[in-house]
Amino acid sequence: MAVYTLPELPYDYAALEPVINPQIVELHHDKHHAAYVKGANDTLEQLAEARDKEQWGSINGLEKNLAFHLSGHILHSIYWHNMTGDGGGEPLAADGVGDLADAITESFGSFTGFKTQLTKASATTQGSGWGVLAYEPLSGRLIVEQVYDHQGNVGQGSTPILVFDAWEHAFYLQYKNQKVDFIDAMWAVVNWQDVARRYAAAKERGDSLLLAS
Repeated sequence: MAVYTLPELPYDYAALEPVINPQIVELHHDKHHAAYVKGANDTLEQLAEARDKEQWGSINGLEKNLAFHLSGHILHSIYWHNMTGDGGGEPLAADGVGDLADAITESFGSFTGFKTQLTKASATTQGSGWGVLAYEPLSGRLIVEQVYDHQGNVGQGSTPILVFDAWEHAFYLQYKNQKVDFIDAMWAVVNWQDVARRYAAAKERGDSLLLAS
């Protein structure tokens, strides 16, 4: 059976300074992300045991745990690559990300409108959650989603291409309880090249969603 593994960071712990300090990156990746990987693998084993023994009393909790840990693993895997110490600014055609820039303008009216919406969605998540820019295949447009914990408030066929982690473990050691300050600072490390690659890949496979006619 395939198991999930913790991906290596694409940079060293200090690469995102001063936006995110090395201690946060190390704890966030090596402890928190690793816990979601372990949780997903442990839950798969527990589900296999339930099948073998035909004991289904805990099925609801196990399915919820699998979704929680697996979504946490996926979102964090995107998160690390969505950031770079050389990032930030606005996606521009001159930088080779013109298709993404055009899609943002078409979907949100302007880059400023998009930036404001994703900032507000990320900063106002109740409790733990994420702000997400996703490709929605039915309309072919980009949408902003709020993810509570690691799930919820998402279109079932949408593909996340840019994620802002708004869990306290992502910022509290540096920003204390000022979540909005952390989200504002995040824009300085967005890796638009990575976001553009994810957008292109999502568009290419977007028509794989089968709908009843």
